[in-house]
Amino acid sequence: MDFIQGEIFAIDKPYRKSSFGALAHVRYMLSRKLGRKIKIGHAGTLDPLATGVLVLCTGKCTKLIETLQSHTKEYVATLQLGATTDSYDREHEVNHTYPHRHITEPMIREVLKQFEGDIKQVPPTYSAVKVAGKRAYAMRRNGEDVELAPKNIHIDEIELISFDTENFLMTIRVVCGKGTYIRALARDIGRALDSGAYLTELRRTRVGDITVDKCIDFDHIAEWLDSLPECSDTSKQ
Repeated sequence: MDFIQGEIFAIDKPYRKSSFGALAHVRYMLSRKLGRKIKIGHAGTLDPLATGVLVLCTGKCTKLIETLQSHTKEYVATLQLGATTDSYDREHEVNHTYPHRHITEPMIREVLKQFEGDIKQVPPTYSAVKVAGKRAYAMRRNGEDVELAPKNIHIDEIELISFDTENFLMTIRVVCGKGTYIRALARDIGRALDSGAYLTELRRTRVGDITVDKCIDFDHIAEWLDSLPECSDTSKQ
């Protein structure tokens, strides 16, 4: 692999690691292996509490980042029904609880249908969306009120994988286009069920043709680099 000229590969981003932090670690490992600084970027941010496919590009392949970001993505998400948080995930504590005993599996399957196709979605206020040049999450953390306009998104598929009727946890698989916030989808599903919902787990399982089983384990980047003879040879030049 010629990382200097340009390569595209993916890592399995771990839980509670930011996409920037994961990228910085890979940059450090590559630079140390090659004995020089390397140009590298990622194609699509994952929240720190999410895991899974994070596509990385080096060298001239960084020019393809925008194209890669537009590729279809697949997620597996687990939602807690009957409650909400400010960030729509476990980053914040529960702020409201709602009736949820009326929710049934047939009801969930029927509600999910309305989210397939072209829909409008309001992004989470705890997100990197800019408002008058400021990041929405920064404004929220400063105690400012934030209102975001709905955006057009596309969801190819959404299906129920499981429904825990004792704890009211549901797991779904979502195949969607660029700009889709699964946290916001959880919020909207909760509302459509006349209740509330927030994410407890999120895993990106595919970006384009790159599936999570093809990703490099984040904790074994060094071993992966050592297994590449071309990479080893380059570092000694």
